[in-house]
Amino acid sequence: MDTLAITATWQMWTTMLIVLVAVYLYIREKYSIEVISVGVISALLIFFHFFAPENAQGLDSPSLLSGFAAPALITIMALLVVGQGMFQTGALEGPIMNINNALDRSPRRTLTLVFAVAFAVSMFMNNTPVVVMFIPILSAMSSRLRRSASRYMMPLSFICILAGMTTLIGSSTNLLVNDVLQRSGDVSLEFFTQFPMGIIIAAIGAIYIIFAAPLLLPERVSLEKEVSESGQQYIAQIRVTDDHPLNGTKPIAGLYPALKNVTVRMIQSGEKGLLPPFEATLKSGDVLIVAATRKSLSSLLSSSPRYLEGMLNIAGFHDESKSGESTETIVISEAVIAPGSRMIGRNIEQIGFRRQTGCLVLGIQRRSRMIRKRMLEIRLEAGDVLLLFGYDADMSELRNNRDVLLLDWSTAELPDIRKSLFARFIFAGTIIAAATSFVPIEIAALSGALAMIMTGCLNVRQAVRALDMRIFLLIGAAFAMGLALENTGGAAYIGMQVVEIFQPFGNHILLAAVFLLIAIMTNIISNSAAALLFAPIALAISQQTGIDPIAMVLTVIFAANCSFATPIAYQTNLLVMGPGRYKFADFAKFGIPLILLIWISFSLLCPLFFDL
Repeated sequence: MDTLAITATWQMWTTMLIVLVAVYLYIREKYSIEVISVGVISALLIFFHFFAPENAQGLDSPSLLSGFAAPALITIMALLVVGQGMFQTGALEGPIMNINNALDRSPRRTLTLVFAVAFAVSMFMNNTPVVVMFIPILSAMSSRLRRSASRYMMPLSFICILAGMTTLIGSSTNLLVNDVLQRSGDVSLEFFTQFPMGIIIAAIGAIYIIFAAPLLLPERVSLEKEVSESGQQYIAQIRVTDDHPLNGTKPIAGLYPALKNVTVRMIQSGEKGLLPPFEATLKSGDVLIVAATRKSLSSLLSSSPRYLEGMLNIAGFHDESKSGESTETIVISEAVIAPGSRMIGRNIEQIGFRRQTGCLVLGIQRRSRMIRKRMLEIRLEAGDVLLLFGYDADMSELRNNRDVLLLDWSTAELPDIRKSLFARFIFAGTIIAAATSFVPIEIAALSGALAMIMTGCLNVRQAVRALDMRIFLLIGAAFAMGLALENTGGAAYIGMQVVEIFQPFGNHILLAAVFLLIAIMTNIISNSAAALLFAPIALAISQQTGIDPIAMVLTVIFAANCSFATPIAYQTNLLVMGPGRYKFADFAKFGIPLILLIWISFSLLCPLFFDL
């Protein structure tokens, strides 16, 4: 293998400089990811427009911009829409509630089980849909544990990547390298060829994640969580209907366990007003006057359609509630009764609030004293806070209402659980189609996103809002940098230099050096690009040095899967970047030690598994 076969042109060195500057700027975070990504793409486009090498291919504008149409990018954007559909309909509320019940009994054991299942599934299917499946589950678990989701999202991605090292189909990277191996000769990897060494490396990585995550990962709380966890309590009421979940519920120690985080202040049963502690079994027609935080009331609305009906099925509400055929966004918000308002001294029923505004009053908050009256009998005072429920358009109209002051910052969307069954079927179909390779994952994801919109699980505006522009531009820039390095000969030149430098020290040192080089490159040009680039180089090294080609191929596979130091290295990192509210530097801080640990482990294991 002659290093002179790769001509070191000044264009190649300039490309390397642009890539290094881009990585430096990403890590420094002085400028936004969007600005850096657009700047990198612009720099490459301008440079190669004027100074492209002679007979160069893949460096023109259409090629450098082709990353924006890459299947990986389409897949990620479509899966974000599918995930938004699941969130918008509250489709995971049931499974999450079951997990949360187990979480209350044994938090550590439940978390371990969730990550173990994610690892096991990722061994036998593409890990991208696995991460999509577990993101909402871990988000709910983190909320339940009162911890930031940033403590769990990056470990989820890394655990799934580690699992992908253990079998041939665990990662698309493995299949790409095996394809190069098959085309180069009669040798091929078996399904479990990489398992013995891969499972040891994965176990070492998992141990690092368990102990390092609490120390190195940030704890970031979103504004949405801060708003939702407000401790202010509202007075609300629920009517028990024939098919209501509370119908027939018996009290235990004077309380109703089914109403978690909700205080029942009075029960209106016929003409009787019952006060705590309660002894009566709830029956159809009973009206519960409750005190609860906004978060607790939102959880009730999202848990079952019957709770929503129970809140709406009270005088002045039931005959005017919307049929639910609209796909408009449902929101919950707060409004303050303004001084001098025409509503002061009147109750909700007298005002006809629903008829006037199109919004429903779910609760009233008054700080001065405890209220035990039925909500519709409460006469409003200036400063009272109303908890409102309605469609986004109706809520927006309240900005022009002089009787109330709408608190825009408190407005949040609620899951529309009427479409949850559709969302579950679409999500399951998308995952199954991708996992079984019935269709390519990009087709499955795109079809799932379209189905979410067509069935009304979310509207076009919500779907567009789910698309993360940072991810879109980041992938486009990474693809352009990878093409530029590959087609100027920069990546191959570096590989050849490594062989020339380390071969005199023996095959063991050479193998460790190649591993480290690929592990570095995979975090710059993505794992698939690094695998495709270095697989032929690794096989050429095998021919020159006599190292077993299987050993060289496994070196490429394990190293290319070390996609831990940057979000652009692998698409699951990009998927968790938003939910975890990570910065570019967070991946480097948590991922670089993991790469070094795996590199050292691989180097020590080489003599045990390979004949060097």
